[in-house]
Amino acid sequence: MLTSFLSNIVSIFVIVIILMIIVPLSTGMLDFMYILNLALSLTILLGTMYIKEALEFSVFPSLLLITTLFRLALNVASTRLILLENGEAGQVIKTFGNFVIGSNPVIGFLIFLIIVIAQFIIITKGSERVAEVSARFTLDAMPGKQMAIDADLNSGLINEDQARERRSKIQREADFFGSMDGATKFVKGDAIVSILIMLINLIGGTIIGFVNSIGTFGEIMNLYLSATVGNGLVSQMTALLVSVSTGMMVTRSASESDLSAEVFNQFLSQPTALITGGVAIGALIIIPGFPVIQLAVVSASLISIGVVMRNRMKLSLVASPPEKTEVSEITSEAEYYRDVNNIYTLLSLEQIELEFGYSLLPLVDEQSGGSFIDRVVMLRKQFTQEMGFVIPSVKLRDSGRLNPNQYSIKLKGESVAEGDILVDHYLAIASDDVTEEIEGIETTEPAFGIPAKWFSEDKRIKAELAGYTLIDPTSVIITHLSEVIKRHMHELLSRQEVNTLIENLKSTNETLVNDTIPSIVKTADLQKVLSNLLQEGISIRDMETILETVADYLPTVKDTDLVTEYVRAALKRSITRKYSEVGRIKVVTLDADIENSIMSSVKKMETGSYLAMDPEQMQSIVQATVNEVNKVRELVEHPIVLTSPIVRIYFKRLIDQFYPNITVLSFNEIDQNVQIQSLGNIAIGI
Repeated sequence: MLTSFLSNIVSIFVIVIILMIIVPLSTGMLDFMYILNLALSLTILLGTMYIKEALEFSVFPSLLLITTLFRLALNVASTRLILLENGEAGQVIKTFGNFVIGSNPVIGFLIFLIIVIAQFIIITKGSERVAEVSARFTLDAMPGKQMAIDADLNSGLINEDQARERRSKIQREADFFGSMDGATKFVKGDAIVSILIMLINLIGGTIIGFVNSIGTFGEIMNLYLSATVGNGLVSQMTALLVSVSTGMMVTRSASESDLSAEVFNQFLSQPTALITGGVAIGALIIIPGFPVIQLAVVSASLISIGVVMRNRMKLSLVASPPEKTEVSEITSEAEYYRDVNNIYTLLSLEQIELEFGYSLLPLVDEQSGGSFIDRVVMLRKQFTQEMGFVIPSVKLRDSGRLNPNQYSIKLKGESVAEGDILVDHYLAIASDDVTEEIEGIETTEPAFGIPAKWFSEDKRIKAELAGYTLIDPTSVIITHLSEVIKRHMHELLSRQEVNTLIENLKSTNETLVNDTIPSIVKTADLQKVLSNLLQEGISIRDMETILETVADYLPTVKDTDLVTEYVRAALKRSITRKYSEVGRIKVVTLDADIENSIMSSVKKMETGSYLAMDPEQMQSIVQATVNEVNKVRELVEHPIVLTSPIVRIYFKRLIDQFYPNITVLSFNEIDQNVQIQSLGNIAIGI
């Protein structure tokens, strides 16, 4: 029963405050409430001084509202008594007035104005500005903190539960400082209202004094000015304490449970603040005229609660001593790297990294609505389905070395591509059907190097109607990343990934794996064959056919490059499907004289074979190929050169040195059900 009452004490207290505005209070009850208000404000101030971080007192914005409402209710109650009882509003107000003012009410009035102005201009205004800046900076830093958590999670430094806890803390911090930004307005408004209430008490009291004929003008002014200043000083002292507490909170996030439970848990978790506050309230007894009973009750209550809570915390620590954490706090970078194992962690390289300038962080931050991480996941899924190869996880990082709108794609620690993005714009690529030229920011599409423009949101519909193809910023980066991975897939296929692919095949064809690896095919040789296929964009999804073919030819051929040619022939259905359209494949053929010239220049060695051709002859073949390929580009987007099986590999090596990314196929790699249509012939006079 007691626990239930304590957990709801704040809700009850708020209801009492509202009733105080309506129901008249006796002078004794008003004295008690003023002393309680002073004790509460002092304890809040001390509490903000003892906490180590803002989240330990995350209920503070709500407490700020409650204490402001409490002071308002006390001002209303005291105003009612001042006006009805001819300035008699309890001993606290009277004592404050007499003790501070002395025999000169004007001095007290000036002191009141000084306190109000100092609070309003210095403390409240400063706290408001700090809260605004803190809220802005906290929200701006959220994406970077989220990325740091994801990086630690991906690298194994933290587990999923720790990552979830850190994300929750970041969100609570953002909520807290956002609340503080608005809560500081309460303190600012309270200072203004105090001045208005003081004027109402003074003017209203003077009028009532004359109406009731309670004395001369001097006596009336002295009576009501003393009561008004005393009331204002009592109110502003507590307001000043809370205002200072606000400044401490924002210069040094949000609750997870209901307000009453958070107040009960967090407020009473600072027993030292309760005890110190109780002693300070008890010390007010030495001031003549203060109500001793009320001071003693509040002081004894705070001290008793503080002592009980402190003893309970000590018993809890004795009963269950804190567990030793596995990771101790690192006090300095030098101390951390004294352990040589920590230095070795610096040697590890990420397979794929994406670094972002700070302006691009909203694209990555899921809390801001960014879908980039989901898009990367779907990209990995697409590559797995199409190429039979699981690309490594993409590490996302923010980078201070990049321009705000810039991103960088890294492979094994080295940057291989960069681009610039305007977050609030669309990348527009003009097609042949564009009907109207629209002004925009000239740029180049990063993935393919196509001229493009950046259009703002207000030009989006107009650009679409004009025939432009619009691409959102996230899609621009994903497309660029996809093209980079396609060009470097063979570099990303590690031996560990090959072992994973073998284990995956073993689950469906254990006999094949056991019979061939490692007795016939070594993992290193299989990796070379798979890398050769990926380098030319051939899917390795049919691992069963690939492994069977490698096992059939590797013992006799020995050369993994030639074995790759046999594997390509075995994969002719998938190769044909990749390059054919509606049962037809359009190609440029290679003249027989060039093929004979190439074969006569092949030199074979024990470790493999290579092409030893005269440089002038080599240049002639390359030039003839370039000329013929450029002719057919108007008919096909990606020209294909068709050669005989024995020549394909050597011609591909030759042409890649001068004109990379040309597709070269052999007759053995095209399914017999597909019609071959020749668009040209590469020939030179030899």
